[in-house]
Amino acid sequence: MKLERSKNSARNFIFGIITKIYNLLVPFLMRTAMIYLLGMEYVGLNSLFTSVLSVLNLAELGIGSALVFSMYKPLAEDDTEKICALMRLYKIYYRIIGLVILAIGVAITPFLPHLVKGELPDNMNLYILYYLNLGTTVLSYWLFAYKNCLLNVHQRNDVGDKIGYVVNTLKYLGQFLILLIFKNYYFYLIVAMGFGIVSNIVTALIVDKMYPQYKAKGKLPKEEVKVINQRVRDLFTSKIGSIVVDSADTIVISAFLGLTSLALYQNYFYIMNTVLGFITLITASSLAGIGNSIITESEEKNFNDLKKLTFLFCWIGIFAVCCFACLYQPFMTLWVGEKNLLPYSMVITFCVYFFVKQINTLLNVYKDAAGIWHKDRFRPLVTAGANLIMNLIMVQFWGLYGILLSTVLSMLFVGIPWLFQNLFTTIFHFSPKKYIIKILQYTILAVALCTVCVVISYFITLDSLIVTLILRFVVCLILPNFVLFVIYRNTDEFKGIVQIINSITKGKIKLLKRWM
Repeated sequence: MKLERSKNSARNFIFGIITKIYNLLVPFLMRTAMIYLLGMEYVGLNSLFTSVLSVLNLAELGIGSALVFSMYKPLAEDDTEKICALMRLYKIYYRIIGLVILAIGVAITPFLPHLVKGELPDNMNLYILYYLNLGTTVLSYWLFAYKNCLLNVHQRNDVGDKIGYVVNTLKYLGQFLILLIFKNYYFYLIVAMGFGIVSNIVTALIVDKMYPQYKAKGKLPKEEVKVINQRVRDLFTSKIGSIVVDSADTIVISAFLGLTSLALYQNYFYIMNTVLGFITLITASSLAGIGNSIITESEEKNFNDLKKLTFLFCWIGIFAVCCFACLYQPFMTLWVGEKNLLPYSMVITFCVYFFVKQINTLLNVYKDAAGIWHKDRFRPLVTAGANLIMNLIMVQFWGLYGILLSTVLSMLFVGIPWLFQNLFTTIFHFSPKKYIIKILQYTILAVALCTVCVVISYFITLDSLIVTLILRFVVCLILPNFVLFVIYRNTDEFKGIVQIINSITKGKIKLLKRWM
């Protein structure tokens, strides 16, 4: 079967942007409603359950990607029988995953009180809340979830996005009315469970209508199952790091500092993570091209591409940290009130975390594109373990600072050096010294530009928070971008990025043509 790759990719990219905006605005409004209608402690509870279930969901990591990857070849060859057999395997795996999550979820029930420091909100039963969340997760695996693979392999993610828009909008509307009228968190979770079931059933019905030829039946040879299982194991360890790190941070904050501290932390983290989410659109759209280049092009060409992408990521990172440093506090004051602010020193810590995370994300893109999951399989586990150990120690001395710093240190001294080693021994076969120096130069520039923006913004503190935000944003928009342009406008990295933009826009941005 020949897929319309360009058409599908463009459609998926457009819907990807729309989905990101939707997933930014609507959950933001729901979070705001929960803050003002229920209180910060409920926001903390919501974050805690999300993190606990993210850890339980580790059972799924890698299976979806491995099964979809295994379908590409039979789809291209119109091998319907094999696709059906893969679907059956996917169905079995998801049933098992649901059982594993349920069993582990029940097993950790006695430890739940230790995950929350202090008292729960009035009239709330921790166990009932937990089982409502657990039930929602387990049902999501048991109710036809395996059929989503057909949308992924046919590059029709936009169908899932459209279903999500309708179902989630109805869900959020129902949850908002529950909060507004009843202010009942139990009903809030029951609505989420109900619409989760609806989403799975509707998706299954639409997939059956679009691809009636595929049924979950048949059996794969044992050798092929072994190959898939190996791929699952490698992908599992490659993806486990970020899930464990983020979830461990949340759980440790709740257990040692309480739900209110967790909610305040998550408010700041939510904004930063949203920005990171938009940046993943760049990584997702470039992954296939990087993978193809690694196979077909020379080491020198691939290294030059890495430098261009690093330049782009660092430019975005510098602009973002300037915005965070100058806009975080007035925005949070406008959103949740001055009494719910963290100290400004925490804002600086978030900026450090963001910039380091950017570099880590970029290196992981190249690791995934090169497919070196097996060689890299232990790094995420060791990094996550180091982060957890430092979390448990540092939170007792430095509170929220310790949580963020432990994550930064685990990436800087374990994760990123290990990634350098794997990439430069597998792809480039030479010392990463010059590349590291280049990143250090970008980092120094980030600190300098961020400092200047903060100093200027200090004098832009008006009675109107909205006007303050607008003026400070103008400073962050003009100053760092202008300085970066002046410094790098004649470099190969800048010209390479301009060339890519021109190729995407078909040269319609006339101002960029002069640097071609």
